[in-house]
Amino acid sequence: MKEAVFRRLDEVMKPGAILASNTSTLDLNRIAAFTKRPHDVIGTHFFSPANVMRLLEVVRGGKTAKDVLATVMGMAKKIKKTAVVSGVCDGFIGNRMVEQYLRQALFLLEEGASPRQVDRAVEKWGMAMGPFRMSDLAGNDIGWAIRKRRYREQPDMKYSRIADRLCEQGRFGQKTGLGWYRYEAGRRDAIPDPAIEKMIVDYSKEIGVERRKIGEDEIVQRLVFALVNEGAAILHEGIAQRASDIDMVYLTGYGFPLYRGGPMFYADEVGLYNVVAAMRAFAANPHADPTFWKPAPLLERLAAEGKRFN
Repeated sequence: MKEAVFRRLDEVMKPGAILASNTSTLDLNRIAAFTKRPHDVIGTHFFSPANVMRLLEVVRGGKTAKDVLATVMGMAKKIKKTAVVSGVCDGFIGNRMVEQYLRQALFLLEEGASPRQVDRAVEKWGMAMGPFRMSDLAGNDIGWAIRKRRYREQPDMKYSRIADRLCEQGRFGQKTGLGWYRYEAGRRDAIPDPAIEKMIVDYSKEIGVERRKIGEDEIVQRLVFALVNEGAAILHEGIAQRASDIDMVYLTGYGFPLYRGGPMFYADEVGLYNVVAAMRAFAANPHADPTFWKPAPLLERLAAEGKRFN
């Protein structure tokens, strides 16, 4: 679809027109290559609902011209958005990190938590919305489409299949009235559903995991440190220019609590040595995917040197 649209835009738009895509995970460089003017192609990833959320991820392609980048950054100010520049990678800054956050949330369900427990723990900590309420709002079918692509492209990446079971039942969230929670017509209240509790418990038995009680502190640390580790990888790769850019993405686009300062700032406050120590403890969990908790090179180095991201 993107190819058809951008080939046609290339034909009809005047020279110098900026061709911007709202894509959230597709390769912007491939989209630019559909045109004869890749220097005029840029990503403008608005966050939904776009009339409310302040964040605008501006994705600089490999051939995006400097004047195009400057023009779009200026446009962001005019429409009162907070613009953060990202390089090109799968998911850019925000969605690349939130994928790991959601993966970890699903592992917590396998091990003994419920969607309500996970959501309550991070909301009590300060997040505007927990991962399962967020998924129901955004549409569970979106994440399902991304996971299907992951299964083809990265078959070694470990995912919980609980979310797939949910989507196979057509439980796509608020838009269908059923997701991780159920919703009454005309209301957005997330009502716990015993059918989901049973599905999760049955799945744990199926994969041979003995469920246990998981405390709020563990839930929060596993979710937040999943964000931090992926953020460190993004910094190491040069996708983000600075740690504070990542923090701005999460403060303005994902409901991260302002008083926590963003995931990278929060990690600095906890101490990167302590973050790495917690990750190694999580990796020792017999159910854990050890590759998930391998510290990103930048995080490991800064922790060893007693330094900070910011």
